[in-house]
Order: sequence, then structure tokens, then C-alpha cells
Amino acid sequence: MQKTSSRLLALLSLLQTHRNWSGQDLARRLDITSRTVRRDIDRLRELGYLITTVKGPDGGYRLEAGSHMPPMLFDDDQAVALAVALQTAGADTGLADDAARALATLRQVMPSRLRHRIDLLRVTAVPPSPAAGDTPQVDTRVLLDLSRALRAREELRFDHTPVPRASAADPRSVDSVVTLRRVQPHHLVTWHGLWYLVAWDLDRQDWRTFRVDRVRPRTPTGPRFVPRALPGGDVSAFLAGRFRGGDGTVAEWPCQGQVVLHLPAADIAPFARDGIVEELGPHRCRLTLGSWSWTGLAAAIGRFGTDIDVIGPPPLASAFADLAARFARAARTTGPEMDPTP
Repeated sequence: MQKTSSRLLALLSLLQTHRNWSGQDLARRLDITSRTVRRDIDRLRELGYLITTVKGPDGGYRLEAGSHMPPMLFDDDQAVALAVALQTAGADTGLADDAARALATLRQVMPSRLRHRIDLLRVTAVPPSPAAGDTPQVDTRVLLDLSRALRAREELRFDHTPVPRASAADPRSVDSVVTLRRVQPHHLVTWHGLWYLVAWDLDRQDWRTFRVDRVRPRTPTGPRFVPRALPGGDVSAFLAGRFRGGDGTVAEWPCQGQVVLHLPAADIAPFARDGIVEELGPHRCRLTLGSWSWTGLAAAIGRFGTDIDVIGPPPLASAFADLAARFARAARTTGPEMDPTP
């Protein structure tokens, strides 16, 4: 028979996996008697775990949330999985500092054999790179405030600082005017390493996405609301469509074209992102690719460094012609510091 401590850990692990467990099922899974199950349940209750008895023909047990944090018991595999999750999650969500502190706390209470395993396991999480700078840190209090309003379905007021953008007149200038927004929050998601709030903007009467690191909630929250249906019904497709320049109802790029590249499909596929590559022969393939503009699409295709045959549509061919003219002018242009003449 297992030692009492090991048996309690196994019992707690089982209680965490299902809503209800009958006493007979627990006894069978742990290879102990029903009487031992009852004694072990009492021991867990003494440690602070709120385990209620379920009425019924066979009886049963349910693990509930308590009023305070009881001692946390993890088996070896759970502890290692949690440590790996903390090492990788922080970089992807802008919570690196909080994740590192949580991992340090967890490591302090681990037995030496587990600390050794964790120290040997070095996981480097490489987050997707945002358009500018490092992944911003997100205030966990802001995340909790947004989550609370989402669950309560309450309108939100917050100060929003837009992402700085250079103007056409002066590339060095930025527009970062703080605005007050009133929204009905619908989803809180991570996308390419950043946190976003998807919400219905009450003043603009349209769907908007806000970077959470640029949101500062105000109190109190507003009245409760009945959630609207998100366009398309799927938040992942909605975000993909919005970030590709569409209205969020479909996740397709607004500009999509086809070309034939004079390279093997195997050479193109690893770098085609979300494009479709079809083999046409040992040295030719067809690429279907999308972008936010025809010029951007032509530039993305041109990076493969090979001959290109445009299948269509016509705006893609025009974009290649415009780029060719621009590149030709750039090739003829030399600045004072680049002038080869003495």
C-alpha cells in the first residue's frame, strides 16, 4: 500500500480531475478500501481543502473552492508541467516578471529532486516580435479589471493611448493623443504576443480592438448590457480579418493574388507564411498569397529572389510595375555621401 502522503496526493489529483467521485470509484482507482478513502478525505479537510459529500445511492465527494488558499500538492509530473508553463507563458503574454516570480516561489517549496529536474530543464520562449520594440509588460490589475467587467457584462470606460504612428508629412512625428472610450467588452485575447480587448465601441458604433497595455480603466464601470453577436462568430477569425485590413467577417486578406515562381515548391513552402504553394514541376511552383495592399503583396513575393510570372489579378501586375519603376529610380539615386566621384 502507498504511504499516506503519496496516497493523499494521488487522491487530491483525482478529485481535481472530475466534478464528482463516488467513494467506490476512488477506492478502486487507489486500490484501497472505502474506509481508507473516508479517512483520507478527513485528512485533506484538516489541511484546508473544502471537500463536500455528495448524496446519492453510492455517495461521493466533490472538491470545492475554499475561503483561503490551502497547501498546494502536485505530483512530480504536474510540478514539472507547471514550471515549463511558467517559463514559456510569460514571454508570450507580456507577464514575464510575474511568471518569473511565480516560478521562483514554486521552486522554493519543491523537494530537492524536483528542483534538480527544473534546474536542468531550460526552456527559452521566443515571443513573436511586435511591429516596434519589445513585448510590452501588461499590468495584471488591468487584466483583472477587464476580466471582471467581461464576466459581469458591464460597460467599461477607459483612457486609451493609441500606438504611435508616423505621419506622411513628418515621419518623425507621432499621434499619441489619449482618448476616453466607452465600450461593451466581449473578448480578452492574446494575439502574436500582445493582449487585446475586443469590444463594441459605443461612441463609434462599431467593433474595435484595443491593446491592453495601452488601456487604463476608469471606475466605476457602467450599466450591464446584453452582448452583441461578434461578426463571423469566431474571435480568432475576427481578429485575423481585422489585422488583415478587413471588417472581421472573414479572415481573408483584402488583396490576394497568384504567381508562378521559378523555384521548387520545397524551397518556397517554408517561407510562404499562410500562403498556398503548389508544385508545378521540379523547378516551378504556384504561390497563392495575400497582403494588406497590392504593393505589399508584390514586395512580399519579390523577396523570393527568382523569376515571377503573374497569374492575376491585374492589380498585382500593376503593383509589380509600380515597384519596378520605384526601384529603378532608387538605383539611379545617389546621395552626397554615396557619390562615387571624387
